Amino acid sequence: MKRDYYEILGVSKSSSADEIKKAYRKTAMQYHPDRNPGDKAAEDKFKEAAEAYEVLSDADKKAKYDRYGHQAFGPGTSGGGFHNSNMDDIFSQFGDIFGNSGFGDFFGGGSQRSSARGSSGGGQRGSNLRIKIKLNYAEIATGITKQVKVKKHVACNTCGGNGAKDKSSFQKCGTCGGSGQVRRVQNTFLGQMQTVTTCPSCNGEGSTITSKCGSCKGEGRMFGEEMINIEIPAGVQEGMQLSMSGKGNAGERGGYPGDLIIQIEEEQHSELQRDGLNVAYDLYISFPDAVFGTEVEVPTITGRVKMKIPAGTQSGKILRLKGKGFPEVQGYNKGDQMIYVNVWTPQHVSSEEKSALEKLNHSDNFKPKPDKKDKSFFERVKEAFS
Repeated sequence: MKRDYYEILGVSKSSSADEIKKAYRKTAMQYHPDRNPGDKAAEDKFKEAAEAYEVLSDADKKAKYDRYGHQAFGPGTSGGGFHNSNMDDIFSQFGDIFGNSGFGDFFGGGSQRSSARGSSGGGQRGSNLRIKIKLNYAEIATGITKQVKVKKHVACNTCGGNGAKDKSSFQKCGTCGGSGQVRRVQNTFLGQMQTVTTCPSCNGEGSTITSKCGSCKGEGRMFGEEMINIEIPAGVQEGMQLSMSGKGNAGERGGYPGDLIIQIEEEQHSELQRDGLNVAYDLYISFPDAVFGTEVEVPTITGRVKMKIPAGTQSGKILRLKGKGFPEVQGYNKGDQMIYVNVWTPQHVSSEEKSALEKLNHSDNFKPKPDKKDKSFFERVKEAFS
């Protein structure tokens, strides 16, 4: 039984078109196949979200669905048909929703569509390129544009990428007559069967070159380099991959260029630790500061901030800095920074300090008095990250 489309996207019937679009974008990014490689359940939910949005984003289909429910789209009618579709169908229809900023195809979507285009541009499609970019916590928190020099195959400046010496160097292929395809008819016991294959003489280009370009030797490309501006959104994580369509190696003789795949690496912070969207920091304070309370300065991913430590703070206490964590990639959530308080115990004390501590030890006020109502350490950790 199909789930309610509004429930799938987490919206109501009164939601605006913009709210429905935002909800779909958030849900689709959560279950995107490049975020959940090999996860069949996530793939099904991704298709389910696309099916819901395909109906709710269309005013006529939405009106029918509001009136008749799923019965409005029975066999033979349009609407709600993505569950059995492949990913390319979804990307081709809703790909613009996943972002533009130079990543027209975010999280690898561009690679799927570019490969689907094949080499219909005339020559052979260029190969994809992979690079790694290392980012620090501050860059990840705000997003950044990186300018990178990429060494790769680029289109030949002399011939413009077609591989010919000049325009007169092209002639129609004698084998296929310029169609790029060869048709063969064979007689079988079932009758005549026709097959269509790529022309072996021109490799499907429909023309041959009589005089090759002297610079690229007829290949239409040369080894060079290109400066590329890469816009990296806020919140990316270690191992995440971004794709820039058409920024890979140039194709041969005018073929489509490949894609540039960018793999994200995180530069470890000297004081902070990342846990998903949240950030953790170990704070050490002295025993007197724990007793009387104090004000301390702590590092965050965007700079140092001051915070108050309440009097009577126990070791193991977890304090929260709301909204000081990482943002969700192309989402609306933001993590927090967790401060783990550790009361520092000195390993060496003077005779005077020892005497003073022994006096305090005999005071009832300094003896441990755990409150049974207090939550355990593990309960507090679980609560802090919930």
